Amino acid sequence: MDVPLWFFVACVGLVGIKLIRPPWWLVALLLLGGYLLADSLLAPVINTAVK
Repeated sequence: MDVPLWFFVACVGLVGIKLIRPPWWLVALLLLGGYLLADSLLAPVINTAVK
């Protein structure tokens, strides 16, 4: 069974939010920060560090 990565990440995120119950502003801040970092000049550096 092939599950798309975005669906898996969304399910894990929803379960994590329900179990840990972080504040919504922190969730929004992490999502926005990740989005902005992915489109910045630091993206190649982060990509090599992750790999």
